Amino acid sequence: VSLSFILLVGAGLLLQSLLRVRTTSPGFTTRGVQSTALDLVSAGYDPVRAQTFQDALLERIRSLPGVESAAFARMTPLSYVSSSETPIVVDGYQPPPEESPVVEYNEVGPNYFVTLGIPLVEGREFTRADDEKAALVAMVNETMANRYWKGRNAIGERLQVKGRWMQVVGVAKDSKYSSVRENPKPFFFLPLRQNNRRGSALFVRTPLGQEVMGPAIAREVRALDGSLAPYEVITLQEQLDRSTSPQMVAVTLVAILGGLALVLAAIGLYGVMSYAVSQSTRELGLRMALGAGTSNLLRLVMSRGLALTAGGVLLGAAAALALTRLLGNLLYNVSPRDPLAFGSAFAVMTIASLAACFLPAWRATRTDPARVLRD
Repeated sequence: VSLSFILLVGAGLLLQSLLRVRTTSPGFTTRGVQSTALDLVSAGYDPVRAQTFQDALLERIRSLPGVESAAFARMTPLSYVSSSETPIVVDGYQPPPEESPVVEYNEVGPNYFVTLGIPLVEGREFTRADDEKAALVAMVNETMANRYWKGRNAIGERLQVKGRWMQVVGVAKDSKYSSVRENPKPFFFLPLRQNNRRGSALFVRTPLGQEVMGPAIAREVRALDGSLAPYEVITLQEQLDRSTSPQMVAVTLVAILGGLALVLAAIGLYGVMSYAVSQSTRELGLRMALGAGTSNLLRLVMSRGLALTAGGVLLGAAAALALTRLLGNLLYNVSPRDPLAFGSAFAVMTIASLAACFLPAWRATRTDPARVLRD
C-alpha cells in the first residue's frame, strides 16, 4: 500500500508537470510552421557556396503556393542541439567579480523572426544587407536587454563576441530555446551572412500540411542540387512534443509501476480481509444473532480493511514527502508537495481499498448465525 501510494503521487506530480509544460507557450508559433534540415557541410559546401544555395532555395520555396515566409537558421529551437554559448563583453557593463558573462546564441537568416512568429520589442530583424561587407550587428532577447542595459534602450548598444564588436539592432521577445521548462534567460542572435555559417535548419510558414510541403521542398532542393535531400519535414508543434517525450516516458513508466503496485496491494488486501473474515466467523455470527444487520457487518469489515489501508497510506505519505524532493529537477511549475497529487493518490487508494474489501465484507453478511451457534 505504501509503495503504491508513493508511485501514484510520483505519477501525479509528473503528469501535472507534463500538462503544464505542454500548455506553456514556447514564445514562437508551433502550428503552421514546418521545419527540416539540410546537411550542407557533409555535401561539401563552403560558406560562400552555401549562402548562394540557400538564397536560391528560399526564393524558390517562397514562390510556392501557400508559402507565407521562409528562413534559415543554424539550429532549431527545442532540438537536441538548439544553441551554442560563448563569453561576451558588454560595452559599459561591469560584471560582478563572481560573474563571467557566458550567453547562449543562435545564428539566423533574414525573416527568421517573422517566420517563427517571434515578436520584436523594438528595432529590426536581420536582412540580406547584413552580410560580411556590412557593419557587424546582433539581436538580443528581452531578458538580455533588461540585464545588461537595464533602464536604457538596447538599440545601438555594443557587445563583443569572439573578439568582434557588434551593434544591437533589435530586441526580440523571450522564447524557449533549449527546453520548455527553462526559465527566461539572456540569449542573442547573429546573422548567418556575417558569420560564414551554413544554416542547416529551414523553416517554412504555411497553412499546408507536411504531406504537401514535404515533397515540394524536396523537389525544390533537387532542382538546385540533385545530390541533396532534406531531412524529415515536421511542424514545430511536433518538435515541441518531441522535446517533452522523455518526460512522457517517465510519466508512463511511473504510472504503470504505480498501477501494478496498486493491483498487488488490492489483491493483498483482499486476501488479508478474506482470511480475517474466515477467522472471525464465530464473532460475526454472534453479532448477527444479537441483532446486527447487514449494513453493520459491512461497515465493521470494511472499516477494518480501511484501517489497514490508512496505516499504509500514512507511511507512504511520509515517505513520499521525503522522496518527491528528488523529482524537483523534473517538475515544472509543480511543488513536490502538491496537494492535488497527494489528494488524487489518496482517492485512488481509497477506491481500490473499498473495492478490495467489499467482497469479503459481503461474504461476512452471508454468515448463517444458527450454524455458527451450533458449532
